[in-house]
Order: sequence, then structure tokens, then C-alpha cells
Amino acid sequence: MATTYLTVVEAADHPNTSVRFVRRLIAERRIAFHHVGRHVRIAVVDLDAFVLAGRVEPITAASVRRHVSGVA
Repeated sequence: MATTYLTVVEAADHPNTSVRFVRRLIAERRIAFHHVGRHVRIAVVDLDAFVLAGRVEPITAASVRRHVSGVA
């Protein structure tokens, strides 16, 4: 099972974001990356994990009632 690596430009295209955003993630060490000589590569697995970590569940009526009842 070989790991696939992307360039910064390819990594930006994967979740449809800008190259600047990916470079900022790298600079802030918010995503795992690899140096290959002078080049930076991001594993697809690490990119997918970053995207999944930012997932926010939708609000349902039951969750709102649960939250409101806990406040009072």
C-alpha cells in the first residue's frame, strides 16, 4: 500500500482551497508534511485527516432541546 504525496498546488486543488491557505497550514504546522530536498509534499492521508477533523455536525431539533434544557 503506497502512500500518495501531493505538491502544494495539488494539495490546494484536492479540497478546492487556495495555495496560500495550504502554505499557511504548513507554516503554522497545522498539517503534517514532508520535505523532499527543497520541495514540500503532503500525504493524501494527512490532507484527508485534516479535512475530516474540521467536520461540524448539523444542528437538529433534539440537540437544541438538549442544549436549552441544560441551560435553565
